[in-house]
Amino acid sequence: MCPPDFYGIEYEINPWMSRSIPSDPDRSRSQWKSLHDLLISLHVDVRLLEPVRGLPDLVFTANAALVCHDVAYLSSFRHAARQGETPVNEAWFQSQGFRTVPMPTGMYFEGAGDALFCGDTLYAGYLVRSDAAAMQWLGQELGCRVIPLQLVDEHFYHLDTCFCPLDHQTAIYYPPAFDDYARRALSQIPRLITVDEEEAAQFACNAVVVGKDVVINAGCPKLEAALTNAGFAPHATELSEFLKAGGSAKCLTLRLDGETAAVWPLVR
Repeated sequence: MCPPDFYGIEYEINPWMSRSIPSDPDRSRSQWKSLHDLLISLHVDVRLLEPVRGLPDLVFTANAALVCHDVAYLSSFRHAARQGETPVNEAWFQSQGFRTVPMPTGMYFEGAGDALFCGDTLYAGYLVRSDAAAMQWLGQELGCRVIPLQLVDEHFYHLDTCFCPLDHQTAIYYPPAFDDYARRALSQIPRLITVDEEEAAQFACNAVVVGKDVVINAGCPKLEAALTNAGFAPHATELSEFLKAGGSAKCLTLRLDGETAAVWPLVR
């Protein structure tokens, strides 16, 4: 995680962002700390990246890389406003003992925001931010199956804004964010929990999964009920200041030990 010391709406690169609707620094810090403390209460080992002035979206650490075992496959951001984050993230990963691997030249890839494991399959969002070719390259590097999922609504510009694996057979998703092929591909997952339009706009799918605990933005009672019925324990926390930039709980974190839903021994 990265504290939101320099977080703010300084540019507009997705439909949620408007410089006319600024974030409140005090509320941002309070909401971020509540998320941090909630994760600590769930026995998560949180490691911090130092914030950098001029990189307001560095707080969204999910986009830093895709981590697999001791390797961090670094993001190559589409928008120039975020490209300065990559060397900061690279230095941090190396300081933590990870080997870093850059994307091939000319490929855009935005980390765990667009690349999520469910079982031994890498589900890969593409078109808005990441390239399909980058996802196929990752699959070759990892030696795993990749299912590309075309995103068709720029409000849900990263995969983690509309899809979240909970375990290797269960996921939550917002169907209108995907094209027909992607919806058919996702139907292979045995248990899908559908999020409606109202709660999708509250970034209900942008959740942090810690075993059976699922941390989500406040204001998603229908998803909370569905999670409980499915045997999970939802934990809601207010993250409205980060919705202004198009992010929520998952965007504000990056798992370093493998996502709960991933079957890591099957990935080389």
